[in-house]
Amino acid sequence: MRRRGTKPRRYKVRVKGTTVRYTAIGEGEPVVLVHGLSNSTRAWVRNIPALSERYRLYLVDLPGFGSQSLPKRGLKDRLLRRGRGERGFHLSRAAAWLGDWMEATGVGPAHVIGHSMGGYICLRLAVERPEYVRRLVLVSPAGVPTGRSLTGYVVPLLTTARYTDPRFLNIVAYDALRAGPRTLLRAARDVMQGDVREEIGSVAAPTLLVWGRHDDFVPTTLARALREGIPGSRLLMMEGGSHVPMFDRAGEFNEAVERFLAGEPVGE
Repeated sequence: MRRRGTKPRRYKVRVKGTTVRYTAIGEGEPVVLVHGLSNSTRAWVRNIPALSERYRLYLVDLPGFGSQSLPKRGLKDRLLRRGRGERGFHLSRAAAWLGDWMEATGVGPAHVIGHSMGGYICLRLAVERPEYVRRLVLVSPAGVPTGRSLTGYVVPLLTTARYTDPRFLNIVAYDALRAGPRTLLRAARDVMQGDVREEIGSVAAPTLLVWGRHDDFVPTTLARALREGIPGSRLLMMEGGSHVPMFDRAGEFNEAVERFLAGEPVGE
């Protein structure tokens, strides 16, 4: 039976000496939502109302993004921060950070849903700290190199944008400004090089891969590589969806995720 979703509440917790703010909403089994590159928790705006009726959702911005964007500082402050160890985004440490955050909040084990770069991070979490992941939903996840250069993504990005709801592009633009070019370029470089193919055979959590049929940014050809590499995983191709099917095809996406988290077969 569906329940009326509760209002979102803001919390904060210390993770490795840094205060991290996050949002929780709803009741039921815990579900952690992890955004992608040039995004924040705002990427899930069309999924929160439906999913929070059955689950307790936890939304947190990755270091360097959204509410955790690094403030603009003078040269002296930047040098001091560099000497202490910069707390910005580092893809190689992101899965460990997410696990530390889940431990600090007492969230895990939880269902984990990640989009694009966030999908890569959630996949690494399932490999490195499997005890924290009940079920795994990866939405157009990164993790298989395409061989493109950074500029090689321009045309696929423009092609994919044709099928993307313009309102999501507004979210991307705002979150990109908050993150800043340095964080975005570093993250983009690291994501391009990230390769999980040799590790994903150890993923034990039931896994659903979700791809938009018109996703040229993370090509649908890569979906098969992950589908074959993750034991027992299932693949759902969403017709009419782009790189952000959770936004473009929100109703269909929400229904599929609810069914999967409930243990029903979804995809193929």
